[in-house]
Amino acid sequence: MQQVVRRLNEAKKRKGYTLKQLSEQSGLTLGTVNKIMSGELQKIKPDKLNKLALALDVSTEYLLNGSGNTATANVKSGYMGIVKIACISPEVRVGDCAFNANDIISRAKTAYSEGVKIAIFPELCLTGYTCGDLFFQQTLRNAAIQSLERICAELADMDMVALIGLPICSLGKMYNAAAVIYHGQVLGVVPKKNLPNYNEFMEKRLFCAYNGDNTTINIGGREVPFGNRLLFVNTLHLDVRFALEICEDVWVADSPSVLHSFAGANAVFNLSASNETIVKSDFRKKMIEMQSAKCSVIYAYCSSAPSESTSQTVFSAHNIICENGECLAEAVPFTTGYAEAAVDFGFIENERARLDHSEFPQGYTTVEFALPLNGCARVYKSTPFVPTNLEERNAVCEKALTILAYGLKKRVEHVKANKLVLGISGGSDSTLALVICAKALKLLGRPASDILAITMPCFGTSKRTLNNSIALANAFGATLKQIDITQSVTQHLKDINHDFTPNTTYENAQARERTQVLMDIANDVNGLVVGTGDMSEAALGWATFNGDQMSMYAANAAVPKTLVKAILRYVADTNGKAVHDVITDILDTPVSPELLPLSTDGEIAQITEDVVGPYELHDYFLFMMVRKGFTPAKVYQLAKLSFQGKYDSETILKWLKFFTRRFFTQQFKRSCAPDSVRLGSVDISKMGLRIPSDASYEVWLSELDNLE
Repeated sequence: MQQVVRRLNEAKKRKGYTLKQLSEQSGLTLGTVNKIMSGELQKIKPDKLNKLALALDVSTEYLLNGSGNTATANVKSGYMGIVKIACISPEVRVGDCAFNANDIISRAKTAYSEGVKIAIFPELCLTGYTCGDLFFQQTLRNAAIQSLERICAELADMDMVALIGLPICSLGKMYNAAAVIYHGQVLGVVPKKNLPNYNEFMEKRLFCAYNGDNTTINIGGREVPFGNRLLFVNTLHLDVRFALEICEDVWVADSPSVLHSFAGANAVFNLSASNETIVKSDFRKKMIEMQSAKCSVIYAYCSSAPSESTSQTVFSAHNIICENGECLAEAVPFTTGYAEAAVDFGFIENERARLDHSEFPQGYTTVEFALPLNGCARVYKSTPFVPTNLEERNAVCEKALTILAYGLKKRVEHVKANKLVLGISGGSDSTLALVICAKALKLLGRPASDILAITMPCFGTSKRTLNNSIALANAFGATLKQIDITQSVTQHLKDINHDFTPNTTYENAQARERTQVLMDIANDVNGLVVGTGDMSEAALGWATFNGDQMSMYAANAAVPKTLVKAILRYVADTNGKAVHDVITDILDTPVSPELLPLSTDGEIAQITEDVVGPYELHDYFLFMMVRKGFTPAKVYQLAKLSFQGKYDSETILKWLKFFTRRFFTQQFKRSCAPDSVRLGSVDISKMGLRIPSDASYEVWLSELDNLE
């Protein structure tokens, strides 16, 4: 607290404010400002701290942690847009509000001790959903309000927002509602819009549906916002914005969550009482995943526990937390009733900025709260392009091959190519390209011998890779042609007066000669040159311009290096011994362009990952920056968690800087690349990533420099 007061006074001095001027600018009373600035208070409420921060033109992050307003400062302070939320199904005694409140308080405190910042409880959890006509009793409704006030008091000192379901009466009408509470106060009350009145449900007998304008309602002698178009906004971290809907609201065609997302909510929380039947849970999960995906929101669904009345139905505490269509956490039916996840508001903010161009709907009321947030760990998997589960990975590999093969098939049909021409090096990329060619020709009903596989040894070609390229072509039944380009490259280097000292010219001359050979042979046989470069190489620009960067169709361009290897492993495991043995050895061979002379023992001297860094790191950086839209500083912090124990922070930072520079400076190669099909959620082709070739990377690198 002393540090906060010190920073406040430093900011006040910079602005040149008197205490009276600060009071006027912040809207706080002079007495309150005096107590805060003198350090008299033991704790400053977040809303007051936020007002002072706005008046002094500093961020609350700076006041709390000494960090500024930038994304880098947020990362340094620990906040990266990641917030821990929980869906909690408490034990319920139907009609016993005091008991229910005690259990809610206990579970809320436990969740808070584990870092939860937003806790969602089920529909009508204060009374029990299954009270039936007991809802008509004023005694029950009064007890619910009293219990809500006690929950507010018990949780007042906690920096955690809680959502509680209870019956609410207003102007003679009773509503099935949800109260949002924080720091001892009810921030707002959201009534249910759609009431189920079919099968086992009869809510229209009990409650009124609310579809009017937002208004206010008196809770504990205080007027609070009331309506189902409330948008709750965290003024300390504006990327945290949420809205509510209640159970049936998500089951109908015109779910309120759609409008909520248009209004700016990047999270929707659903307080539910969904009973269990044999087939319902699978449908429920799919529905929540889809609602989360189509609205591009975090969607948390919290349902009632088995302790509800079983007079007619059974409830299962099936709780689900999804993020943009991905299920992050689930309490499967009849288990713990507790689902917790570190959700990424920052990612959803980026996703909404990319996709949401809708107009704001009318009639929304913004309800502000000031919830301080700091570091919350979320470990993203280190291979975002490759599933960790073997069954899922194999399915992805098979689907990827099918998509790539159909893409090539269409091009072959369109240009009426007699042959597919590609250079094979004994490396993983050309191997994948040959596999795609073979599959495309099979779809066309043509023999694999229509593949003209050309191996072109030169200065750096090792015996291992040459033998593997030959074995690969034979294993797939391709037509093999070996052309040694050493003499032609030597002549070319002599023609340009090169002294044969290995440098960029020395290397690129070989790559361009290979491309020339492929193009000319393709012209001669009415063939189609199939490119072998992958997405990871394109991201780094690790290709010779107008050399291996160029082809007539880029079969591999949408495949990152980590997925290339996964697909080849799948192909090796699902084919005969000849294919298995050669691909396995190719995968075990170090990645190399083989453009530098061999070492004295005849081994590969040029190891790509020694020069450009580990491809698994670059694939991670690529996914996090392009797909997730994260800042370099956030990518760095997340990478340290994802690769903990494998790469130290210095190594990660070094290659992240390298990736950032190369990604920008090598865009010109991607801007004029051959056609290729989109494969996954990341597309950096000339059609998928539209950025200038001369864009500056300084802002991105400066974040990483500041971290140092």
